[in-house]
Amino acid sequence: MLKELRPAIVFIVALTLITGVAYPFAMTGIARVIFPNQSQGSLVERDGKVIGSALVGQEFKGDGYFHGRPSATVAPDPNDSTKTVPAPYNAANSGGSNLGPTNKSLIERVQIDVEKLKQENASTQVPIDLVTTSGSGLDPHISPAAALFQVPRIAKARNMPEDRLRRLVDEHIEGRTLGLLGEPRVNVLALNLALDRAAAR
Repeated sequence: MLKELRPAIVFIVALTLITGVAYPFAMTGIARVIFPNQSQGSLVERDGKVIGSALVGQEFKGDGYFHGRPSATVAPDPNDSTKTVPAPYNAANSGGSNLGPTNKSLIERVQIDVEKLKQENASTQVPIDLVTTSGSGLDPHISPAAALFQVPRIAKARNMPEDRLRRLVDEHIEGRTLGLLGEPRVNVLALNLALDRAAAR
């Protein structure tokens, strides 16, 4: 019997070492050489301190900053572990709300958000990505239209000319990946960092 089991055991151990140890180490090493920033999480630093990642959105509050897409991620309620509470951009619990387009609570939430945004900029149609969540809940990007929609609010809060803010948005528009994939987009963290630098001048 040992004669029959031995090849199977050797095969399992060999595959475990190849696929569970050698392959991950090789891919990690190659990634660090070819894509050093991305393989380390695309971390963003300011004054030597990590303040976020270019790949994960974060919540910006206050009228003086560009806001990202709403996030449907949640975390355990500290007062009752059987319940959850909203935790925007919680990377440990990535996911959407799973609410369909006919769900009453989703429709009501979107309508409330649209009305609130119309108060900021009544002259422009509210971009859909400012009132809908992404599938992951972690999307770090918004559309150029969503960024430009927020310009009047930020100009008023920071006492900056709207033209200057529009130029800043235009400078931070990323094109389609490889010229084909996805849509033009703006990284909210990168844009807000540039906004802080521009305001400090």
